[in-house]
Parts: sequence; C-alpha cells; structure tokens
Amino acid sequence: MPHTREFLFTDQDFLHIRKLIHDYAGIALADSKRELVYSRLARRLRATGAKTFAEYLALLQRNNAGEWEAFTNSLTTNLTSFFREAHHFNLLADHLRKLGKSHPIQLWCSACSTGEEAYSMAITVAETFGGFDHSVSIIASDLDSHVLATARAGRYKADAVSKLSLQRIERFFTPADAGYFLARPELQRMIEFKRINLQDASYPIRGQLDGIFCRNVMIYFDKDTQLAILRKFAPLVRSDGLLFAGHSENFNHAAAYFKLRGQTVYEKTA
Repeated sequence: MPHTREFLFTDQDFLHIRKLIHDYAGIALADSKRELVYSRLARRLRATGAKTFAEYLALLQRNNAGEWEAFTNSLTTNLTSFFREAHHFNLLADHLRKLGKSHPIQLWCSACSTGEEAYSMAITVAETFGGFDHSVSIIASDLDSHVLATARAGRYKADAVSKLSLQRIERFFTPADAGYFLARPELQRMIEFKRINLQDASYPIRGQLDGIFCRNVMIYFDKDTQLAILRKFAPLVRSDGLLFAGHSENFNHAAAYFKLRGQTVYEKTA
C-alpha cells in the first residue's frame, strides 16, 4: 500500500514526542494516540516550515518558548460543558452553605479549559449566597493558553448555554452578537484566570483552598504523576476542604493525602 502521509512519522518520532509531553506536562500518551498526534502536530510542521518531524522536534528543543506552548496546546484535549457532572455542584453548594461567612472562601478550578466549569462554580456561588456580594474567589487555570483566552472572554455560542435553564441564562448571561452570550461582569469578576502547569514544582496560589475541582484531567496522567500532583495539592487545602474528581478517576493510591468522601469527592486525610 503506498505511503500517503505528507510527513514521514517514525516510531522514534512518536516515542520522542511521548517523552517530551510527559516530561513537560505529565501527559501519558497511549499507543492508540499515534494517529491523533500525527494529525495535530502535522499542522505545526506546516506552520513552522519544518520538513520532517525530526526537524520540528529539534526546533522545539532549541528552547523556543512560543513553539513549546503551541506544541502543548496541540496535544491537550478540552472537552467541557456547563454543569458537567451536575451532582458535584450540588455538593459544592452544600459545602458553601456549611462554610457560610466563617472566612473568605477560595476555590480552584485546576483544569478549566474554555471556562464552562469555572463559570458553573461561580453561578453555584451566586445561587447559594443569593448574589455576588459574598467573599468568594475562584482561581481558574489551564495549561492551554488558547482555551484560557476563551475562558477570560466569557463569550459562548448559544448552543453552549442552551442546556442551562432559561432562568440561569437570563440571570447570568447577556446576549451578544451573532448568536453568542456573554457571562455577566459580576460573574467574571469572581474568577481569576491563570496559566498553570500541574507539573510545576509549586503553584502560584496564596492562602488555603476550600475546594479544588480537578476533574477529567488526571486520566491523562500515569499513577506516579497523579500522586505527585495530589501531594502538592494537599498543603493548599484547608482541613475541611474538598477535592472533586472526574467520574472515571480514582485517587485511592493517594490515601496518604486524600480519602474518598463519596460520589467522586475527596477530603483530606487526617
């Protein structure tokens, strides 16, 4: 069968890419991701003018910060929606009511993608406390700078907000041009967006957190990387703080730091 690819893509190229993205972002690429890696990075070869994957990877390793960002953005997956895994937001509301006005509340959405999760957290805060005056702040972070730009803008297509109730849409969004909706300024002011790599040695977070949403990102990491991240999370969380995981994620191997409370929600191990 004749070779139809635009660029030669060898086993060595794939292994090299797997090592680079694992070392930089903690992402463990399975063998089944080979075609996806080729299709996404072939765009970067065209954009940079590289003729081969080897030439492109050499460019990358010449400490080209902009290309490292593009490389990482190409290989990350950003699937999200408003109030995804809705039971977590009910549990968050219960947690907020319990905390009340005991202290200024701080939450972290640690893989916020295009922002729907962070805005869902902010809506939950506003609904729980009956407005925007309560002292709650949300840090929302992601590795991908492109999705962070979308999240900061707070501008979403009508079909992205269509699963929300009409009451929520009217209260928390305003119609924009060409079938888009904007998150209200009061909602946006509750959230601070930052680019954070969960592989970093430490995180730019001051004070202690009342809750971390880290959902549907750990599935891309191996167990050792997960454990290293959870070890760094633990000192950032208050003694009664909560860690929210994705429905297919299990942190039993990190029992020294977090224990299951129920419904993929963890609390700190005493």
